[in-house]
Amino acid sequence: MMMRDERTLRVLDTGLRRAAENLALNRSLLECHQEGHSPHTLRFLRFEPSALVGFHQNVDQELLTEVCRAEGIDIQRRITGGGAIYFDPTQIGWELYVDKRFVGSSDMEKIAGRICRAAARGISRLGVDARFRPRNDIEVDGRKISGTGGAFDGDSIMYQGTLLIDFDVERMLRVLRIPAEKLSDKAIASARDRVANLRELLGELPPLETIQQSLAEAFAETFNVDLAPADSMDGVEQSRFEQALREMDSDEWIYQRNRPAVDSPLLEAVHRAPGGLMRAGVSLDRERGRIGQVWITGDFFTNPRRMLVDLEAALRGIAVVDLERTLHDFFDDYPVEMLMLTRDDFIRVLRLALDSDDAAPANGDNPTHAVG
Repeated sequence: MMMRDERTLRVLDTGLRRAAENLALNRSLLECHQEGHSPHTLRFLRFEPSALVGFHQNVDQELLTEVCRAEGIDIQRRITGGGAIYFDPTQIGWELYVDKRFVGSSDMEKIAGRICRAAARGISRLGVDARFRPRNDIEVDGRKISGTGGAFDGDSIMYQGTLLIDFDVERMLRVLRIPAEKLSDKAIASARDRVANLRELLGELPPLETIQQSLAEAFAETFNVDLAPADSMDGVEQSRFEQALREMDSDEWIYQRNRPAVDSPLLEAVHRAPGGLMRAGVSLDRERGRIGQVWITGDFFTNPRRMLVDLEAALRGIAVVDLERTLHDFFDDYPVEMLMLTRDDFIRVLRLALDSDDAAPANGDNPTHAVG
């Protein structure tokens, strides 16, 4: 384990890469930081055209995979929560690998706020009035210019954001699974009005180095550290990256939250919680009054990431009448951090799914119920 210099922030630019490589670098740098090997790090990155789902999401629910394949757009799964996004060279990514002491908090909401305000100050230095909007966006005059999210590994934090520099909204809408009525000319124009690009706001695009330097200096000033530019990762980080890439550049990783076919009826519901959209699917054994399997997906943030897998295992085979007690017992015993999400949100989305059974067609092909 290295002696980490708490007053220094390493700056890495890993350039333009495939999605699998960028996300394997996420895992490598986060794990090495948690193990005490890597210094506090600010990483800049860019993606070849990619459609990325959040760690808890079902690919087929979120993306038009046939469009992605036809247009040569990589599909990948992030190690962080949050929603599906489209990424290409018209955006710059930034990531911080630090610990809770560096940020000055162990609360996910406070961490997001402090880092996003720092990023907003860096963007503002380029000549715009950027401001943080909870829970994790940065806006200019009410228009989104940066989305952010994060993950924990022990005391280590990976917090990441995207900065729109010359973004193609229409291409994003063609890739994400969006209702047809939202793809009308009027809806596309509305979506374009809700995001902001640096090129549009400034009239011309600053050099990439200038944008990165503005962000880096804002982070350094916010956290009172010195910047230490680096040309590359070290051998341990590179080895860990290659190991992560072998696992993540695979269908097993990408499609792990897609539901397998089940024989029993599948009850589904959607709940729009303050912490993000939640989807639940429940297979039900009506005769025995028992839950077969549960799938929970969505664009929310939790730590540890495997919490959902453990929760779904805890609910498998239980009596329906024991649902709430089992959920409370699980959360009482399971240490988890959630961003603007509570155990009651999990109860809500599962109860909505089960309640939909009253109106279910005989063939079990149930409509989805959504609540605000």
